[in-house]
Parts: sequence; C-alpha cells; structure tokens
Amino acid sequence: MILIIIYLFIDLMALISIFVLFQLQLMPNWIINIKLLVYCMLLGGLGGFIYCSRAIYVNYCVNKKWDPYWNIWYYIRPIVSCVSGAVSWLFLKSGLLILDSTQKIDSSNLGFYALAFIAGYNVDKFMNKIEQISEATWGIEKSRSSKLSNNSIRK
Repeated sequence: MILIIIYLFIDLMALISIFVLFQLQLMPNWIINIKLLVYCMLLGGLGGFIYCSRAIYVNYCVNKKWDPYWNIWYYIRPIVSCVSGAVSWLFLKSGLLILDSTQKIDSSNLGFYALAFIAGYNVDKFMNKIEQISEATWGIEKSRSSKLSNNSIRK
C-alpha cells in the first residue's frame, strides 16, 4: 500500500509540474496549441488522484478491508482518468456532449475543466454516458464489460 501512495503522489507531482510549466510558458509551441486538451487531461488525472486517495483512506482506514488484489487498479486508474479527461474534451469539442444550449461570446473553458475533472473522478459513470451516447447516435451496443460491471460490485 505504501508503494501505491508513493506512486499516487508522484502522479500528483507530475500533474502539478505540467501545469506549472504551462504557467511559466516553458512548454513547446505544439503543446501550447493544445492547451485545453492538456488541461482536460490534467484535471481528469487530478480527479483520478482524488478518487484513488479517497479509496485508500476508505478501504484501509475506515472499512479496514484493504485487499492487495486491487493494487493494479490503483496503478492504472490515474492513467485511465487522464485519458477520460481527454475523451471528455473530444466529446465536448465534437458537440456530442453539450453543456449549455446558448453560446456565450465571453464564455470560458470552465465547463471543459469541470467535465474533465468529473470524467477522471468517476470514470465508470463517464464511460456509461459515452456508451449511451454511442448507442443513441450510432446504434453501438454497450460493451460486454459494461454489461458485466453493471451487475457486479464496484470499488
């Protein structure tokens, strides 16, 4: 468990470092050009970090039910959360997810950031929503793993 905590804090430091590099304008131009996407990935990763940290606290300290079988989940979840943050950007940019029906001239990217954080924090629900959109838009059925996970206990 200690290795997982160390890994999660290294992950957090990496997320913060990338953000600081952006603020100091030390990133290459090609990355600066996709700043919104990178920020969505960072916020998705932050959501994943918070979710994993809370899961350690709840499972180890509160419930006293730490199970090493779940260790791989703690290593992979922050990565999946970053990817989910990026996917949230893709779905918002493409118009498949809409946050507000009216377009504001002075609108900010806060909606992108909020959805990216939520996507990283709650990957399971976000993936279910993406599958619902895929099913409604293109007729793609839910994946077998999604169907199975709806019937199983989640961490």
